[in-house]
Amino acid sequence: MSKFAKPWHLAFVTIYCSRAFTTSAKKTKKLSPRKSPSYASISILDLVQSTGSDQPSSFNIDQSQLTKLVKDKDLCHLQEFGGVQKVGSALETDVSAGISGDPHDVSRRQNAFGVNAYKKPPAKSFFHFVVEAFKDLTIMILLVCAGLSLGFGIKENGVNEGWYDGGSIFVAVFLVIAVSAGSNYRQNQQFEKLSRVSGNILIDVIRKGRPQRVSIFEIVVGDVVCLKIGDQVPADGLFLDGQSLQSDHVEVNRKENPFLFSGTKVADGYGQMLVTSVGMNTTWGEMMSLISCDNSEQTPLQARLNKLTSSIGKVGLAVAFLVLVVLLIRYFTGNTQDEYGNREFIAGQTTGDDIINSVVSIIAAAVTIVVVAIPEGLPLAVTLTLAYSMKRMMADQAMVRKLSACETMGSATTICTDKTGTLTMNQMKVTKFWVGQDSVTENTCSSVSRFVLDLIHDGVALNTTGSVYRSSLGSEYEFSGSPTEKAILSWAVSQLSMDMEEKKKSCEVIQVEAFNSQKKRSGVLIRKSLDNTFHVHWKGAAEMVLAKCSSFYDGSGIVKDLDEDERARFEEIIQGMAASSLRCIALAHKQVSEEAILTREDGKKIEEDGLTLLGLVGIKDPCRPNVKSAIQACQDAGVNIKMITGDNIFTAKAIAAECGILRPGDDAFSGAIVEGAEFQSYTPEERLRRVEKIRVMARSSPFDKLLMVQCLKQKGHVVAVTGDGTNDAPALKEADIGLSMGIQGTEVAKESSDIVILDDNFTSVATVLRWGRCVYNNIQKFIQFQLTVNVAALVINFVAAVSSGDVPLTAVQLLWVNLIMDTLGALALATERPTRELMEKPPVGRTEPLITNVMWRNIVAQATYQMAILLTLQFKGELIFGVDEAVKRTLIFNAFVLCQVFNEFNARKLEKRNVFEGIHKNKLFLGIIFVTVVLQ
Repeated sequence: MSKFAKPWHLAFVTIYCSRAFTTSAKKTKKLSPRKSPSYASISILDLVQSTGSDQPSSFNIDQSQLTKLVKDKDLCHLQEFGGVQKVGSALETDVSAGISGDPHDVSRRQNAFGVNAYKKPPAKSFFHFVVEAFKDLTIMILLVCAGLSLGFGIKENGVNEGWYDGGSIFVAVFLVIAVSAGSNYRQNQQFEKLSRVSGNILIDVIRKGRPQRVSIFEIVVGDVVCLKIGDQVPADGLFLDGQSLQSDHVEVNRKENPFLFSGTKVADGYGQMLVTSVGMNTTWGEMMSLISCDNSEQTPLQARLNKLTSSIGKVGLAVAFLVLVVLLIRYFTGNTQDEYGNREFIAGQTTGDDIINSVVSIIAAAVTIVVVAIPEGLPLAVTLTLAYSMKRMMADQAMVRKLSACETMGSATTICTDKTGTLTMNQMKVTKFWVGQDSVTENTCSSVSRFVLDLIHDGVALNTTGSVYRSSLGSEYEFSGSPTEKAILSWAVSQLSMDMEEKKKSCEVIQVEAFNSQKKRSGVLIRKSLDNTFHVHWKGAAEMVLAKCSSFYDGSGIVKDLDEDERARFEEIIQGMAASSLRCIALAHKQVSEEAILTREDGKKIEEDGLTLLGLVGIKDPCRPNVKSAIQACQDAGVNIKMITGDNIFTAKAIAAECGILRPGDDAFSGAIVEGAEFQSYTPEERLRRVEKIRVMARSSPFDKLLMVQCLKQKGHVVAVTGDGTNDAPALKEADIGLSMGIQGTEVAKESSDIVILDDNFTSVATVLRWGRCVYNNIQKFIQFQLTVNVAALVINFVAAVSSGDVPLTAVQLLWVNLIMDTLGALALATERPTRELMEKPPVGRTEPLITNVMWRNIVAQATYQMAILLTLQFKGELIFGVDEAVKRTLIFNAFVLCQVFNEFNARKLEKRNVFEGIHKNKLFLGIIFVTVVLQ
């Protein structure tokens, strides 16, 4: 058994028969995710960053202090130090103007605190892949056989002729090693190059008082980095200024959580951060260095191939031993003759040298039997099959980072998918608008009271982290901010005729309360210039804002009390929108006096009680086109689809129903829908009992996703998981197939995955599933083709050796068939494209045998036919054709090869009788058949 490797530094795994897809490296500990909402915490030792200089630092703070401040999230230590401003002073940074950024200053900071790059293992040389290839069990057996064959051959026939068989096996083995190692080395080089290009992200920083864009690798400690929604945090640091900043959906602010961690993604808001750690001193650097270690699990096909190879080896050794015993008995009982018809062994007369030569010849024949049993062409053939399929999948928006993932996806029984951006388009749009208890359609906004509309304009324009830009009077509007903010701004401008610039000029913002993940709302206190009045506006999750309201406006602008009956009606409206897969946002308002603001005892100026509800807005994130048909195709193929999302249970249920994940009758009572907290609260036994029934998990965390993957694998499922966030890394690694998102995905998620979905679309996931099944099916075709060759050759040589003491098919001839015929045969069968029938079969999972009953039927029938032909030629060929022994051997060899040529046609369709169906479309197959015949 070989150990296991670091797949994204190899990029593609060396593939052989017994260890068809494994490589070697040191086994390391699994990632142990902590339930942290902001980043995946890894328990490791602090790494010492080389400063690159022996000169003492001129800064008033060292790296260990900075690490303790940020990485440990030590708020008390930060306050004792004097806060973020004091840290900036210690780093010689003007928090408003940034660092000077001149080469000397940058170099000084890099020498003191390191560069923003993580340590990678040294690039693997070609020799490394050669060594990995030698560790394959099949290669080892062949090398032993080659050594024995070479020694016995030279002993029996001398150096000039005796090296042919053994030497040929050595040449064949080195050919397999050279091609496989060369292929893996080239793929590794390509992936390293791709990683360097994709990792070179441009970051917005402030240097010399003005914004600049620099490479992520040029970020230094002390830099002031500007962050906006969608940005990857380039280093560890402290929050300086901003609004509603969320890093991986956790709010970042000055007072409670000023800590930002590299590798996380800005989910909402904007802000500035002071860089305190770069490179290997950051959480991201440590995670990336650790995450380079693969877990020690075999792929399903790998396990099956190991079992098949073990069985073939046992059969080969048993038959070889039987041949050895029979031939030795025949020799020592005087039943064998030399070329002159004389008995080879006569007790008391045959010399010791003659006995040794004869025994060596018998052992050489037994070794040939072992060579016959081992499918030498299979390692190279499987590599070629997967590499070809990988290139075709790239055209279908799937970048395969680990070759074994091609076939593993074909065995998948369950796919756990995200919602936002994968099932949906992540393009929010307002589709419902309620004022009071009346729904306002798109063209009837003018019927709403002007007074209410003006208040809504104020609430939307001033209580937002987004912006509206228009370059000229006739040009299109440009909206920025989170998808939710952009949707509301776009709706207010287009449907309610809001003028954001005018609103900003006519009002003064006194205080902002940023969006809070606990309160789920944001507020703003403004003063109107026109009448010098003060107003409070709140916006957020409808159920949270409604709870703070005591009255509401109707469409005509009249204020009505919000009694229990009215509140219940509003709750019905909110649930109805959620049931229609809408995200419901409420807008509320309150006019306050200046005296009330000044006399607030809690120190807060923004009141949040006794509000008047202005309106309800329903925002829809539309499902991607064709996603329902893609999910239906997966379900028809017997694959379970589970949606894991952070949305509330009503929205999650509605989206799942719209996409076809939920069927009529599926609800929380049937166990099909569950919240993450509830799933965690189950006992381990209860989780295992319920996990297969779950179709939707709402309000979930990355830890819940990891827990579900582990439970499904314990139940024997082959699990594929989609993920885009840093916190998804443990689940992506734990899954049999990790699918990261190419557009929304963080670098950590991509590094943890096996396949990158380039367009973030679930339809591409379904395409990967279809290709995976095609790969698995093509490998099955080749195994049927290969085993037919081996079974026929093994039986023919066994029967001939036992009956006449001679083997008609030599090791060299069989190596020719295995390496040339089978390699070309693998290419021919690998070029078969996915068919519709593949998605109509149930998944093979972990337990299905690699060789099905249908395949055994085909192998036995074809091998029996070949044996009948070749044994007839062996025993009656000279008589039938009137030829001598040498010509008969040539006749047998050519007949054997031509049998394999026609066997390639039989292998094209495992279950169908018409093996020629669609053959005219596969010109490569026909070309390979022609080349094979010409070479022979």
